[in-house]
Amino acid sequence: MMTTAATSPSLPLNDGRRIPQLGLGVYKVADSDAARVVETAIGSGYRHIDTATLYNNERGVGDGVRASGVPRGDIFVTTKVWDSDHGYDRTMRAFDSSLDLLRFDYVDLYLIHWPVPSKHLFVDTWRALEAIRSEGRALSIGVSNFAPHHIELLLTETEIVPAVNQVELHPWLPQRGVRDYDWANGIVTEAWSPLARGRVIGDRVLESIAARHGKTTAQVVLRWHIQLGNVVIPKSVSAARIAENIDVFDFELDADDLSAIASLESGARTGMDPDAH
Repeated sequence: MMTTAATSPSLPLNDGRRIPQLGLGVYKVADSDAARVVETAIGSGYRHIDTATLYNNERGVGDGVRASGVPRGDIFVTTKVWDSDHGYDRTMRAFDSSLDLLRFDYVDLYLIHWPVPSKHLFVDTWRALEAIRSEGRALSIGVSNFAPHHIELLLTETEIVPAVNQVELHPWLPQRGVRDYDWANGIVTEAWSPLARGRVIGDRVLESIAARHGKTTAQVVLRWHIQLGNVVIPKSVSAARIAENIDVFDFELDADDLSAIASLESGARTGMDPDAH
């Protein structure tokens, strides 16, 4: 194992557990590369890895966790059920498949990837997640890409409040309404596409802030997420970038920085609107 360059603080979840605030996302990382990337990230101090059935790299993620030499209990691993597996029975089978690929006895967090409201199945899917949690095979459960009205239906029809809501979130799309709703209901907001798939990197406002702090633009945006209270999961396959992305705990954005970043809000998405998916 490498000496860790940085470690992330953790946030409390509403089920009594904690989640590392900064983790590694592995969307579009090939299964053949995932073990190397995950092992590199853990060696750089990461203790949180976010995958999904859709990503087709759960096997590599599991291999990377084992290869790291860090005890399984020290690594927080998330995976997600895909749209085609909605419904109680299909979700239970999908979860079994994910565990088999990861070769784990449990995952730390299992999410519904999208609500897919047109299918009218996400409540039944959530009931499957509740059962999986009660069995101890997912220690925490949550949702992804859920708007407040989707979560309201879950709160009306089911027993467990989601621990996490993972949504697209970046300076162009700060999701104020979602974050406020999640906070009011004890749900942690987690940001995917935290750098707008890299599109915010060339922004002049962000570049100016980065120059003042002696940091990269990406580090400034990741620090912004941390100070908002988000969990954030930047993706990279580069060892240097992986190490750079977690090196954001030695500086702080001031009120002027935060105000300047707030001015970048445009509502632009890099992915789909949840109600259109």
